[in-house]
Amino acid sequence: MFISFEGTEGVGKTTLITALHDYFQQNGQEVLLTREPGGTPLAEQIRALLLSVSHDEAMSHDTELLLMYAARAQHVQQVIIPALDAGKTVLCDRFCDASFAYQCAGRGLSREKLRLLNDNFVLRMPDLTFWLDAPIETGMARARERGALDRFEQEKYDFFEKVRSGYAEIYAREPERMKRLDATLLPEQVFQQAVDYLK
Repeated sequence: MFISFEGTEGVGKTTLITALHDYFQQNGQEVLLTREPGGTPLAEQIRALLLSVSHDEAMSHDTELLLMYAARAQHVQQVIIPALDAGKTVLCDRFCDASFAYQCAGRGLSREKLRLLNDNFVLRMPDLTFWLDAPIETGMARARERGALDRFEQEKYDFFEKVRSGYAEIYAREPERMKRLDATLLPEQVFQQAVDYLK
């Protein structure tokens, strides 16, 4: 089973994904915990480029999208597909839905560009996606508490509202795959929502 976790900044994806990793292990399943961008040594280097705030030039939106998919292609081929083929459950912090929400809804890039990349470089979509949804103010307050903000976390409020609306669009379009979790609740309550869906 391939499960992805989506949402804007500071909604608690890491907390939930870690709890579900333990849950699957306790139930005797082999489980792989990974993330995007990243997941392999090469993809992690691309992640560092994407999140850095110290570039000498502004990163274009197209460059951002292509770097995301360069990392994703490596991750899918080297980690996700082999793990699924070996019968493992894969838990991935962000996947293709993030590119729609951030690069299409947030940045305004064309959906056709994303479709071409997905058709050519994404070999498998998640079986289930948990969308952790919370007001932008809630998530950003949590993100600031973690320390220095990365390049995405430094974006303005209206950008994240667009991102959130992008996730809402996917949720409306694919309710069978994407499940909305109320991320304003306590972590144990969010976890219970996810387990109820899994059961």
